[in-house]
Parts: sequence; C-alpha cells; structure tokens
Amino acid sequence: MFATPPSHIIEAMRWAKTSGGRTCTFSRTSGSLNARTDSQLVLAPIAAEMLAMDTVIRARLGSEVVLINQIAEYIISAGGKRLRPALLLLLAGAGGYRGQDHLTLAAVVEFIHTATLLHDDVVDESTLRRGRSTANALFGNAASVLVGDFLYSRAFQMMVEVDSMRVMKVLADATNVIAEGEVLQLLNVHDAEVDEERYLQVIRYKTAQLFEASSRLAAILCAQPLAIEEDWAEFGRRLGTAFQLIDDVLDYSGVTGEIGKNVGDDLREGKPTLPLIYLLKRGTPEQQTLIRCAITDSSNADLASIQTEISESGALEYTRDMAQSEAHAARAIAERLPDSPHKDSLLELCAFAIVRDH
Repeated sequence: MFATPPSHIIEAMRWAKTSGGRTCTFSRTSGSLNARTDSQLVLAPIAAEMLAMDTVIRARLGSEVVLINQIAEYIISAGGKRLRPALLLLLAGAGGYRGQDHLTLAAVVEFIHTATLLHDDVVDESTLRRGRSTANALFGNAASVLVGDFLYSRAFQMMVEVDSMRVMKVLADATNVIAEGEVLQLLNVHDAEVDEERYLQVIRYKTAQLFEASSRLAAILCAQPLAIEEDWAEFGRRLGTAFQLIDDVLDYSGVTGEIGKNVGDDLREGKPTLPLIYLLKRGTPEQQTLIRCAITDSSNADLASIQTEISESGALEYTRDMAQSEAHAARAIAERLPDSPHKDSLLELCAFAIVRDH
C-alpha cells in the first residue's frame, strides 16, 4: 500500500493524463511526481530550437572586455529552466511561425532575465543561485551590476535587429515594469503591513511580466489578431504567477540542494511573501507576533520555528491553491489553441508549474 499523495499532486496527475500523460510520472517509490526529469519532456517539441537559441546566446555574449565574458559565461552556463524563452518558442510553434526571429527574441528574453538575476542577487546579498555561488559572491557587486547592464544593452541591440516597433515596445515596456517591480519589492522589505494585493502586484511586475511579454511576442511574430495576443499575454502572466507562488512555497518547504538556493532566503531578506502574509492575517496572536517580528527584524528570526508554524497552519496549502488557480486559468487559455505537440507541451507546463520541486 502507498500513501495517498497530496491533493495538488493528484490534481496535476489528472491534468497530465488529460493532456497526454507524457509529462508528470508518478513514482511509487517516492510517492511524488518526478517534475525535474519531466521538465525536459515538456520542452521536447522545441528541443532543437532551444539548442539553436543557446548558439545565439553564446555568439552574442562576446565582448572585448574579458571580465564581461567571464561573468556572462558564468551566469549563462549555470543553466536554469529557461522557461521564458521556452514559452516564446512553444507559442510561436503553436501559432505556426516559420521564421527565425523567434530564436533572436528568445535569446533577448533570456538576456533580460539573466540581467535581472544579476541585479537581484546584489540587492538581496544572495550567495547561492542554481546550486552555485552567485556572480556577486565571486566577482563582487560592482562587476555584477555592470555586467547586468551590459546584458540589458546587448538585449536591446538584438531586439532592434528584428525591425519591429511592436516588438521593441513590448520589450521596452516589460523591462520598465520589471524595474518598477524591483523597487516595489524593495519598499516591501521589512514591512509587516504588506497585504496580498501589494505582494501580488510585485509578482505581476517583477516575475510574471517577462512571462507575459514572451507570450505576447510569440503572438506578434505569428501575426495573431489583438484578441488572441491578449489571450496569450494572459496565459503567460497567469503561468508566471503560478511559478512564483510555488517558489514562495519552496522557500519554506524545499531542500537547498534541490531548489538551488538557500531555504529561507526570503525571510532572511525580510521579504513578506504569501505564506508569511497568510499567517499575519489568519494566524493566532502568537503566530502573528512571531511573523511580524521576523519580518521587521529578520536577523533575529527563528527560521526553524517559523517553518514549523507555516507548515502546520495551512499557509503552504493556501499558497499552492492560489498557484493552482492561476495554472488552471492558464490551461483554459492554452486549451483553445489548435491541436499540436506544442499545445500539448503548453498544457503540460501548466501541470509542471505546480508540482515541481525546484
């Protein structure tokens, strides 16, 4: 006999089954979904294009300044899921795109994302990302910030080559909104008065915005009507929100070696993410005091006690449920696409978003 898996895993298994069953496999030995391995299967229809995008990335990383090459290569070679460019490639494929500009724009999206990571790690004083030391920990804050700026400017050089004002506007607007999200998050640090609305605004600006832009770019490349473009943009926004909410869960329930960063980093940085906000609103007076003190003075926070309170309070389940709701909404949009392997992968990506362990 095997223990019944949690409800969110059962739901994802149902999703995977109805969309082909190729992505999420249930392991009877672990009682969990093997999301890490199956993320590669999700991207199978664009495997060749992902390799081609990597070629573009490495070709365009070059600089006469040796330090730029070293840091850019270090951060890019760390890998990661590359979900934002993958989303662009999958939707372009689902829309029947036959050109080459999607590879350039996928690389642009990855450069912008990488630049934000370099800047994030400096602001957050992070030391670990994707299982390796952060660039700022190895090369220093100044070098990391400046190489992030180089990646931003290189991304804008590349987007000009596509010769589309619509493309440039989408990416310029997205980059501006992401910067606003970074500042909003900074304002929220050590603020125990942050509520769900304020936090979800940060997610929409800081994380979901580039998912949304990637999806919108695919619609533009495919010359989709505005109504379809807005649908695809919403798909990206919903999916990006789901991914970030699960990141919130993993920050308190994950394993450092699996999630690629230190568990509890958000709390150490004084960030009031959704599990903490849940306890501040719905916890006992003792829990509320514990969380309020931890947010305002994270240097003295008792991470073990807070993890226990979060785990036993229903905060993680609440956050997962919200992520699942966003992924459901994204899936409903993807279901309207014409049948294709790309559509299947987009449907499966909605399941992967809520069952991954890193």
